[in-house]
Amino acid sequence: MKIVRIAELITNAKTLVEKNEIVTIKGWIRTNRDSGKIGFIEAYDGSNIEGIQVVYKSESTINFDEAKLARTGAAIYVQGNLNFNSRNSQYEIVATEFKTLKQSDEDFPLQKKQHSMEFLREIAHLRGRTKTMQAAMSVRNRLMFAIHNFFQANGFKWIATPIITSNDCEGAGENFLIQEDKNKPFFTPQASLTVSGQLNVETYAQSFGRVYTFGPTFRADRSHTNRHLAEFWMIEPEIAFIDLPQLIALEEAFIKNICQDVIKNCSEEIKFFTELHPEIKDRLNHLVSKEFKKLEYRDAIELLKKAVAEGHQFEDNDIFFGKDLASEHERYICEKIFNCPVFLMNYPKDIKAFYMKLNPDNETVAASDLLVPGVGEIIGGSQREDDYNKLMERTKTLNIDVRSIQWYIDLRKYGYYASSGFGLGFERLVMYILGIENVRDTIPFPRYEGKISW
Repeated sequence: MKIVRIAELITNAKTLVEKNEIVTIKGWIRTNRDSGKIGFIEAYDGSNIEGIQVVYKSESTINFDEAKLARTGAAIYVQGNLNFNSRNSQYEIVATEFKTLKQSDEDFPLQKKQHSMEFLREIAHLRGRTKTMQAAMSVRNRLMFAIHNFFQANGFKWIATPIITSNDCEGAGENFLIQEDKNKPFFTPQASLTVSGQLNVETYAQSFGRVYTFGPTFRADRSHTNRHLAEFWMIEPEIAFIDLPQLIALEEAFIKNICQDVIKNCSEEIKFFTELHPEIKDRLNHLVSKEFKKLEYRDAIELLKKAVAEGHQFEDNDIFFGKDLASEHERYICEKIFNCPVFLMNYPKDIKAFYMKLNPDNETVAASDLLVPGVGEIIGGSQREDDYNKLMERTKTLNIDVRSIQWYIDLRKYGYYASSGFGLGFERLVMYILGIENVRDTIPFPRYEGKISW
């Protein structure tokens, strides 16, 4: 008998019921309860979130006693007839045969109760069996597909940038150094894990015009906020011959496109998370249908000053031009003032990276951050500095050792007319779309200070 995935059963359920066909599944048990001569198993095989209910009866199910003893987590085989249960308006399998393929030990930690996300992080090797993590990882999977689809459909080439590197990119000093034998170093200069693929992918923008890199990045940031990981994925496109306004238009199209894809292809998962966070569905629909706000950094500072003057209390009320805004300030702007995603543009040069293009005022750079309700900043982008001398001056001002990035600066000597790009933290995007409160719950195996058990 052909083994059928549960999602396929649900899709073809009406026809299977009408024909009274025998169906066969293999999967695992989420819950099992029996009431003497009848029992109910919540079974799943990973093809959908809800799984399917299996009904087993003493008078009609082969191996009824075996079914009663099957524990949560056990792998099972079920054969039976598909039936529509009018009481809960769901399809179920009425089992004619049951087999326990592999019993689960009694100490299996996922039982029929609500587990906290903190507890689930302590059993990361098992938390993927919960509905919450299955739904989150399903959306993560679809988003990856949608991201590649968007770029490929718009003429971008995917470039694999190095994971082992000698540059810090952002200049924040948060890179993980690779330990070597001091007597015989493998790399010269000192190597580290990449914090960003941007500098490398820029080289291929000068070859293909439109490129992107999408892969893991690493930062030795000891922050223990709900938005920080030591290992995470970054989406970093780079486009030749465009300026900041054109980049912002691309970012908005990109975000809307991939969110539309998730709305269309992850309805079951969105429904699941909407039950946990009722605002999610409206947030996504609002995002794809409304034009994003564009706001100058200078104007944002004035709006925040006004909020403080009128009595709003931030944790940090010291608002001034040149301030590196915190998440609370970013969220206030997009949640309280505008109630929509906001592009904050033209930041002071002193709080931005060395490679961003200096504006004519010599005080700001052509950079923008996309701020979204519920999270704050999720995209950072800029037009890149195309002037060799200005770029060299910036590295000197910031005390950056140019030896490891001289190749990057030298690009300006060889036909580098203009280029712009952005970086998007993939896990923060998942966090935003699903209303997940901690970024550690958007990645299969989170890495953060003190945690690398799996």
